[in-house]
Amino acid sequence: MDKVKPRTLSGFMELLPAPQMQMERIMQVLRETYALYGFYPLDTPLIESSEVLLAKGGGETEKQIYRFQKGDSDLSLRFDLTVPLAKYVAQHYGELTFPFRRYQIGKVYRGERAQRGRFREFYQADIDVIGDGKLDIVNEAEVPSIIYRTFSTLGLKRFKIRINNRKVLNGFFAILGLTEKAGDVMRTVDKLEKIGAAKVKEILTEDFGVSAETADELLAFIATPGGTEGILAALEAYRGRNEVFDAGADELKTVATYMAAFGVPADHFEIDLTIARGLDYYTGTVYETTMLDHPEIGSICSGGRYDNLAEYYTDKQLPGVGISIGLTRLFYVLGEQGYLNGESLTAPADVLILPMTDDLAPAIALATGLRQAGVRAQLYGEQKKFKAKIGYADKLSIPYVIFLGEDEIAGQVYAVKDMASGEQVSVGFDEAVQRIQNGLAAKNAGTVIVDKG
Repeated sequence: MDKVKPRTLSGFMELLPAPQMQMERIMQVLRETYALYGFYPLDTPLIESSEVLLAKGGGETEKQIYRFQKGDSDLSLRFDLTVPLAKYVAQHYGELTFPFRRYQIGKVYRGERAQRGRFREFYQADIDVIGDGKLDIVNEAEVPSIIYRTFSTLGLKRFKIRINNRKVLNGFFAILGLTEKAGDVMRTVDKLEKIGAAKVKEILTEDFGVSAETADELLAFIATPGGTEGILAALEAYRGRNEVFDAGADELKTVATYMAAFGVPADHFEIDLTIARGLDYYTGTVYETTMLDHPEIGSICSGGRYDNLAEYYTDKQLPGVGISIGLTRLFYVLGEQGYLNGESLTAPADVLILPMTDDLAPAIALATGLRQAGVRAQLYGEQKKFKAKIGYADKLSIPYVIFLGEDEIAGQVYAVKDMASGEQVSVGFDEAVQRIQNGLAAKNAGTVIVDKG
């Protein structure tokens, strides 16, 4: 029989056991952090009706989606977690309590060209707060505080959360007489960091008919210097010329003030008027988070406020605010840049039990007891030479080994070896558990990410 060559499709990530453990630990930190803020975990189907997923569809979304027929059904793989959330909230509106706070970590699929660090199947980690009719602005300040805690807990130090408000931009566009072109202008401004001011001006003037003077004024406005306080002061010069602009300026000031109260240090966030977020559904505060030492990576977490999450599924007004982390891409670039902690525990077990007698019953009983005490224990029952047994623990980076021979069984003690230090002691069960747990606490004290800054 001809063999099929095993291979992983382009654009799909498949990790070896050790990095998979690192990925799982990152997910664990995300879940624990999101739970601290009172978010429900949520899971939605990978496959939805195409009609549901493409309710707002067309354009690039429809080109990238994985869509297929099964019998009479027209189905698609989800391309993000926001559209399924909109469907979920509309469908279960009468059963949910608002504000509804949920987090979701799950795979999404996009049939775009695979590139280095860009994937067709990838994990997203989202949080959203959904209101019923209204949603207080305090939520728009709390979300970046969750971003700050999440990345700080993971181990990142040199990152910055940049915030803006779409109302400020839309109001300023109106002041400049660009309201009818606001969408095109917004999407062009959103490319500023990638293509530069000269190219943005060229697109605005040549493609969208914006005068050179107006383009210059717009570019000068979004480049307003002075940090958070300086920008807020500069916005006051435009107050009274447009109601939408005034509302956005007030919201920016409120969010910045509350972010500080939520514990976000001043050196970890700033107002940046260039942040536009090209997606049309954002209506208020918008966020982008970048690594200070690697701006070329782009945003590692983004999102914002939207006023009608589920308009394609219900007449109910469901405003919300949320952020998304492209987890697979983030994991990839952290690995590429050497940020993943090579010293973090990636073993499948805390201790490997090596029975030295033919009768395995005492070793089985020991494994059972250790697991009941909360120690991850693996029993090695293979008939291999001693060197191979120790080599197994070493290759898997299992931190402790317990040898159980006739002398240990007779004396009711266990020979516990610390694989890192080489230290070996013979102790009773309770002390063995304590030594292992204390050692693990020290080994687990480090973060998943080692920030080199």
